[in-house]
Amino acid sequence: MKKLLVTKLLGPQALERSRGIRADELERFHSSLLDKAVKKEIVEIGKEATKLSNNSLWRMSIGRSFSEKNGEAERVRGLVTELDGLTKKVLFATLLHRPLEKLGISLFKKEIMCVSDSFDEVLERVLVEHEQKLDDHQDRDMMDVLLAAYGDENAEHKISRNHIKAFFVELFFAGTDTSAQSIQWTMAEIINHPNILKRLREEIDSVVGKTRLIQETDLPKLPYLQAVVKEGLRLHPPLPLFVRTFQEGCKIGGFYVPEKTTLIGNAYVMMRDPSVWEDPEEFKPERFLSSSRSTQEEERREQALKYIPFGSGRRGCPGSSLGYIFVGTAVGMMVQCFDWSIKGDKVQMDEAGGLNLSMAHSLKCTPVPRNRPLLADQ
Repeated sequence: MKKLLVTKLLGPQALERSRGIRADELERFHSSLLDKAVKKEIVEIGKEATKLSNNSLWRMSIGRSFSEKNGEAERVRGLVTELDGLTKKVLFATLLHRPLEKLGISLFKKEIMCVSDSFDEVLERVLVEHEQKLDDHQDRDMMDVLLAAYGDENAEHKISRNHIKAFFVELFFAGTDTSAQSIQWTMAEIINHPNILKRLREEIDSVVGKTRLIQETDLPKLPYLQAVVKEGLRLHPPLPLFVRTFQEGCKIGGFYVPEKTTLIGNAYVMMRDPSVWEDPEEFKPERFLSSSRSTQEEERREQALKYIPFGSGRRGCPGSSLGYIFVGTAVGMMVQCFDWSIKGDKVQMDEAGGLNLSMAHSLKCTPVPRNRPLLADQ
């Protein structure tokens, strides 16, 4: 499954093939914000960013987005939210003590089955849609690839319909809310730091101009934007905790760790460690800027174990490249095209906690159109 995920959805060639989808959704995101700006409406950044990441990921993986008009999209987003809450409950129940592992599942069995049945209904409908037009597809999406593997009697590894559904539940759960939260946190930091906003906007205006939207292909030419995104992810990692299980016993720091021990790593604390990071609580994108290629290579190697917003090693998040694209283009577009008005002098940066480190107070602000030539072209 992971091999198919990388080669057909998240690898470099797959991301290049789906670039047009993300460009369409970024334009849709811009149009939605522009419409609200014209009406002088307050925007809930996290909610709008969730729609952007959801629609992009859905179209990339199943060939279509869920409809907003008939409530289908809202239902799927609601199921992802319910799943997030259940995951937290079960995780903390099972981590408290080993005897609670089975109890943690049974405590929430009714809720788990309810969410599972609802996801099953939605995804079975999508599966049937794809099966009915499988032969008509010119460009196969991830669902088509998995269905082909499901129907291949000679496949090395057999997969079932339930395997496919479980895969997409995990994909939607892991890939949507995390990107939306990262976009929201990063925009909050930018709004709270006018000097950073000014420098970032100058870079985007210089490279992209004022007559077109920022594109994915612009990102390598925007080092300060990349640094802003990285710094946002350092302070507010989408997955502050990560879990690993020891396949064999070993010694770490003089302590013996038995086989099958569960280790919980705290990326949030590690990326705010004052012994590793200068001014760790401050939002300083400059720390990720380098003057030379050799320095960049040295810093990349040095940061491999201290900068881990998406985990690290073989078990690191396979969607990290897509995550950087989502956050970079969304933040870049919002800085390029709009000024942002908030209630009060500063955005409240309190954390709600939880597995995905959400904001205690959703970022709500009013967009003000900035680039008249760009808006006239839309």
